[in-house]
Amino acid sequence: MLKKIVIIGPESTGKTTLCQQLSDYYKTSWVKEYAREYLLNNGRKYSYENLLDIAKGQINGEELIIQDINSAEDNMIFIDTDIYVMKVWCEFVFEKCHHWILNTIVERKYDLYLLCNVDLAWVKDQLREYPDLTSRKKLYHHYKDIMVNQQVPWVEISGNNTDRLQKAIDAVSRIL
Repeated sequence: MLKKIVIIGPESTGKTTLCQQLSDYYKTSWVKEYAREYLLNNGRKYSYENLLDIAKGQINGEELIIQDINSAEDNMIFIDTDIYVMKVWCEFVFEKCHHWILNTIVERKYDLYLLCNVDLAWVKDQLREYPDLTSRKKLYHHYKDIMVNQQVPWVEISGNNTDRLQKAIDAVSRIL
């Protein structure tokens, strides 16, 4: 049965790097964060309604990769952010969340969450919005609260990139 492992956390916490490393290590596929593609193609400014479009694009991308995996012999997939990220984004920026996002959270099933801490240095890029540590910590605690209050196993990922990869591999090996 396909294991779905989600890497979540605030921006600039090494999620994409960790997805790539885990995908290479386990020789399997991973789902890229759709928001980056969307914002690069449509401009950095976004509205509350755009976040619903991004959420749907993330799910569509996830489903396409899962279909490809189901026709191959891979037994796991790594997902760079999921619909919880869209919930946090909506609530943090707009103080409300689309019902579609909330309903989709209930419907989607995953096997493990890897929550990336904010202990890596923030790296500026054209899409990132929150360089200050106060906002990053606030976002991290929002994610951690979500993890504590849901049923899927989760592990905090912290340290340098080498430490993070090893913690992630250890966590994944426990669910295989």
